[in-house]
Amino acid sequence: MIDGTNTTDVVQQQIKRDYRWNFVVNALDGGFFWFGATFLSAIIILPLYVSHFTDNPMLIGLIPFMATAGYLVPQLFVANAVERAPRKMFFPVNLGFFLQRLPILLLAPTAYWLATDQPLAALIVFMALYAWYTIGSGFQTVGWQDMIAKIFPPDRRGRFFGLTNFIGNGAGILGALAVPVILERFAFPMGFVIAFAIGAFLILLSWIALALTREPAVPSHKPPISQRAYMASLPDVLRRDRNFRQYLLASIVFSVSGMATGFLAVYAVQRWSLSDAEAGAFTIAMQVGLALANLFFGFLADRWGHKLSLEIGLLLSLASLVLAFLAPEPAWFVAIFFLRGAVNAGTFISGISIVYEFAETERRATYIGLSNTIPGVAGSIAPLVGGWVAGAFGYQAMFVLAAVIGAASWALLRFGVRDPRLKVAARSGAADVAGTS
Repeated sequence: MIDGTNTTDVVQQQIKRDYRWNFVVNALDGGFFWFGATFLSAIIILPLYVSHFTDNPMLIGLIPFMATAGYLVPQLFVANAVERAPRKMFFPVNLGFFLQRLPILLLAPTAYWLATDQPLAALIVFMALYAWYTIGSGFQTVGWQDMIAKIFPPDRRGRFFGLTNFIGNGAGILGALAVPVILERFAFPMGFVIAFAIGAFLILLSWIALALTREPAVPSHKPPISQRAYMASLPDVLRRDRNFRQYLLASIVFSVSGMATGFLAVYAVQRWSLSDAEAGAFTIAMQVGLALANLFFGFLADRWGHKLSLEIGLLLSLASLVLAFLAPEPAWFVAIFFLRGAVNAGTFISGISIVYEFAETERRATYIGLSNTIPGVAGSIAPLVGGWVAGAFGYQAMFVLAAVIGAASWALLRFGVRDPRLKVAARSGAADVAGTS
């Protein structure tokens, strides 16, 4: 463990020395993970799987609900422990295997044994495993994000995420080409069983790569604090940082606009009676959008800031919803899912990285937790509201409502939030002055 008066210098030297190694193993982690996620898409593949057991929009809406709530809500409750952990990788590696990777490994065998003869049991088990996976993801994510911020300097994070996701999503294009072939060639449920098995294998490889990360252990100087006292201190964090508070408001509104995301493929299938293979082909468009946009947003954000990337991503999200409302034929959904891929890339890269720029190092995990959990509460309810709106008024009414809310989120971000990178530059300049005086 690194300690003593020269802690910062020693840590920075080790981080610099291990930069290339950490870049490679974490790029492999991200590459394998996003490649595997192609076969387990919560926007296309999983809703299609569930639609074989039910056509209830509320039940289908549970998938994006869990994807949002399970992933985002738990993060704030683990941030206190992450801030005081000498090594952040304990959370994504040690805990992450059991909390996040194991349930994915169980998807394929349970689908194989249950989907045909016991459809109700298959649906219940699937929902339980997916809830386990999403909640587990939430508990390990703050540690992973804090680890990434620790081992990569601010001016390299955008390109790291961009190149990593480009590798994964570029490979995911191959997966997207394979998915419709698998679903067409193999009768239900074998097509989904094979897709789940391939996705699980790739995500297991990603965990192996992640476990090879070299992270220096740095003891925290923060005094221990109970979880109750920690939670009580959070309102003060929000009161003191108006700019971050405005950013959270924009994030909350954008999360609500995500009510339509999980219904796009189901809407296309139901309106034009598409087969699983035809709908699965939309994955190709989404993966191409992801791959190209990851490169674009990664380098754009490093040069011009993550706020601009987020603004562009929110506008692309608005455009995809407008197109979904106007679409006269299923071919339009190729463009729609291309845009959804670009939205996912921009909001992932910059949604993670911009938070690092709001926070001091000692409070970074807290800011990560706040930025994910608070919008996550709103975003988790949104798909259920979307399912109710779709059931009561139709899918197109839901698309219109989501688009209006999405436009409001862009306006809040554009006009209500100052780019926090200016604050980071000011802190760095002050440090340079102090170092020369």
